[in-house]
Amino acid sequence: MIRYNFNAALAAASAPASAGGATQQRSNDNRRIALYQSVGAQLRHFDVDVEAATLTPRLALTLPSNVQYVWPHPSRQFLYVSTSDRASGNAPTPGTVHRLCAVRVDMSGALQMHGAAQALPARPIHTSVDATGAYVFNAYNNPSSISVHRINADGTLGAQVPQPLTLDTGIFAHQVRATPSNRAVIFVTRGNDAGGGKPEDPGALKIYNFDDGRLTPAATIAVGGKGGLGYGPRHLDFHPARPWIYVSVERQNQLHMHRMQGDIPVSEPDYVRDTLAGPHEEGLRQLAGAIHVHPNGRTVYISNRADGKVDFNGTPVFCGGENSIAVYALDQTTGEPTLIQHADPRSYHVRTFTIDPSGRLLVAANIVDMRLRDGNNVRYVPAGLSVFRIGADGKLEFVRKYDVELGGKFQWWAGFVSLPAAGRE
Repeated sequence: MIRYNFNAALAAASAPASAGGATQQRSNDNRRIALYQSVGAQLRHFDVDVEAATLTPRLALTLPSNVQYVWPHPSRQFLYVSTSDRASGNAPTPGTVHRLCAVRVDMSGALQMHGAAQALPARPIHTSVDATGAYVFNAYNNPSSISVHRINADGTLGAQVPQPLTLDTGIFAHQVRATPSNRAVIFVTRGNDAGGGKPEDPGALKIYNFDDGRLTPAATIAVGGKGGLGYGPRHLDFHPARPWIYVSVERQNQLHMHRMQGDIPVSEPDYVRDTLAGPHEEGLRQLAGAIHVHPNGRTVYISNRADGKVDFNGTPVFCGGENSIAVYALDQTTGEPTLIQHADPRSYHVRTFTIDPSGRLLVAANIVDMRLRDGNNVRYVPAGLSVFRIGADGKLEFVRKYDVELGGKFQWWAGFVSLPAAGRE
């Protein structure tokens, strides 16, 4: 296995990002790209060489608090970054520094703050931008809620848009996405498993009509006919050319495919597939995670996550479960997903992963480091960025892992971003 230490490389990167520039990519659309990675409050920038499948660290931008999620503007000139000092949605301490930030991206990929950050009411778990680049959506999981902010003509953040109605925002939201038409928004609410003397909370897809920044109720999709019980969706992604959506169902370790009727998913999925290579082992915390459809629409990818620990001679060590990227080929007539691979990321709890715009690389970012029992010894596995080539058949070939020392922080997010074209600065 090839490994590199990103922290040492980042510290040694003396040239500013604006001097280095991102490597020109020989992709089909000739777009230049960067990879950005969050560690705590830092948003780190890396040049990308798609042909060599390498990442070269540049400089980092420090945000007001820990980076939670990032979404690029359609112009490629700005990123919208949500931050919070709350550890997670279930942490007992709610935190005080929750922000939405506009960040300017120059042609080299270098980052700088762009205008004043906007205060948010709680820890945001997901952020996205509508298709026109006029609005930013934020999803909050505790309490479950949604907010919409205007984006000014210069890319800075405007005011929050007052909503005309009190919306049903479900329980423990995880994602907010505008539909491809931009006429509706889908709000993914996971619910919660039963535990600690509390009954199960139901999950659902909440669909809202979207017009001039305002949301109004349109539909609720609660798969299974039990009011959302036994249904715990986390994220979804849209097929690039067909009216199909693919949903990562976290609590049941499933992939669902729904047809779309206009902006509303059909209430029950056409296809349901397990995400794990084997049966879910009782007593192990096992979750499905992020999901992305390949840019060519022929493959869908979903992460499987496990990070439970047990004590071994006073050291918490991994207690088992599956960490993988499940790969499904998609029938181009029906949308049916067929499992073709489980790829090992050589890391634990992949929270986010990203596919480059040319569709040739996938990079997976896990949230934590891990210690493993190795006979009578304990072996340390640092967090990292795992780089895969994507084959013509959609299968993944592991290339290398870049180790990342988190220092007690979290690697919440990583993503490829297309850089601004020349002459747009």
